Amino acid sequence: MKQHMPTTYYDDHAAHASPVSAAAEQVRQDAIELVDQGLRQRRALLAFQPVVQARMPGRAAFYEGLIRIMDPAGRIIPAADFIGAVETMELGRRIDALALEMGLATLAAEPSIRLSINMSARSIGYPGWLSTLENGLRRDPSIAERLILEITESSAIVMPDLVTAFMEEMQERGVCFAMDDFGAGYTAFRYLKDFYFDIVKIDGDFIRGISHNPDNQVLTQALVSIARHFDMFTVAESVETAEDARLLVDMGVDCLQGYYFGAPQTKAPWTRAQHEKVHSG
Repeated sequence: MKQHMPTTYYDDHAAHASPVSAAAEQVRQDAIELVDQGLRQRRALLAFQPVVQARMPGRAAFYEGLIRIMDPAGRIIPAADFIGAVETMELGRRIDALALEMGLATLAAEPSIRLSINMSARSIGYPGWLSTLENGLRRDPSIAERLILEITESSAIVMPDLVTAFMEEMQERGVCFAMDDFGAGYTAFRYLKDFYFDIVKIDGDFIRGISHNPDNQVLTQALVSIARHFDMFTVAESVETAEDARLLVDMGVDCLQGYYFGAPQTKAPWTRAQHEKVHSG
């Protein structure tokens, strides 16, 4: 006979869980309010992380521009405190629009680089984001060939028809597209033949410590094979050791990204690289 927990168990459990849940919710709401204020006052900047060529790790194929939003004291608000909550909110679209605006300005100021900017597929239908993109490309159409838009796998599969139509239009103008967190959602495989992403970024959960994880080695090799079949360029995310990097090069990954090659930094790394090149020449 099935045993039922006494009512007092649920009452006690709820009493203990409720303050914790309320505190967590308050932290989330406070972070969202800080982000909203930060966007209104444009307390934001981009941090740049290099994505290096696998067989020429001293050379960046492109940089990823990651938005950082700050509180009134100038401290960066941890993305983990708000990013999940704003994905489906207008606030998330505003974050995407500001990141794109700053990315386009960076590309206009530095014609020697390629830059990727993150976005949710939901932003494709947001007028503010679209007008930011159109205005930037209208001012300098050559920027399109150096712009990479990174769309998370999870958001792309929510609205595949919208994504594919938008990608086709923009690719004709020279814009590249990267699928971020490739492999994390698993359900996207059936859409790959329709999406035509130029780049896939293999999710870091497969990459961290891969040299000591035979299961992830098999899974990553499979993801690389799938990408190669669809003529997609591969990037391994979250590369943190030389041993992992060597293994990924042997697997045939095209590019590597992670703290082993450089942490995101708000000072443009290409200016330092150019300075070092001048002084070593």
